Amino acid sequence: MPKPKIVVLTGAGMSAESGLKTFRDADGLWEGHDVMEVASPHGFARNPELVLDFYNQRRRQLLQVSPNAGHMALATLEQHFDVSIITQNVDNLHEQAGSSHVVHLHGELFKVRSTRDESYVLDWTKDLVLGDLDEEGHQLRPHIVWFGEMVPLMNTAARIAQQADILIVVGTSMQVYPAAGLIHYAPKHIPMYFVDPKPTVRSSDFANLTVIAETAAKGLPKLVEQLVTNS
Repeated sequence: MPKPKIVVLTGAGMSAESGLKTFRDADGLWEGHDVMEVASPHGFARNPELVLDFYNQRRRQLLQVSPNAGHMALATLEQHFDVSIITQNVDNLHEQAGSSHVVHLHGELFKVRSTRDESYVLDWTKDLVLGDLDEEGHQLRPHIVWFGEMVPLMNTAARIAQQADILIVVGTSMQVYPAAGLIHYAPKHIPMYFVDPKPTVRSSDFANLTVIAETAAKGLPKLVEQLVTNS
């Protein structure tokens, strides 16, 4: 008998307790930069060194942090359920914790790609600088989906969401599209859980929705224990 399918949607709040800053502060700045300077094709064309340095700092930071209890809890779910994680995060903390099916909607910090050929992707954990080229001599760039770019895995994520028997949303406001639209691909009336210390939804917003007003590291271990006990 196949295991029930759990689909988990995660955002910046998932990794906050590991020491990674959420995407941007209340003033709209990211590490002191206007996000459009460091996370858009126009910003990269205007000042590639600034953009590369920005992501080099993010990469170095990621090398120094570890998965938190929330990441670990989701990984243990695979012992009892068919689990797919769809994340807006560019870190690899889900994979470090042991989750084996992770879809990165917004790209991956530990990968780079050619500025000319999007299919030319390399694993990359060191600094990326001007002069790092693909085999055809084109500059490499972060393998990140920037503002104004298509989200290539969106259709894949939508198909996964349609298969859900249980949906868990963690650490994301679900206000940023297209990712926010994924919640509407899940089958109606399946159990849904929203884990966030400052939830932007109410239990009455969806049928069978349970809101857990806690951080990922605190709320997810309790939820996972409950799901495993009831499975």
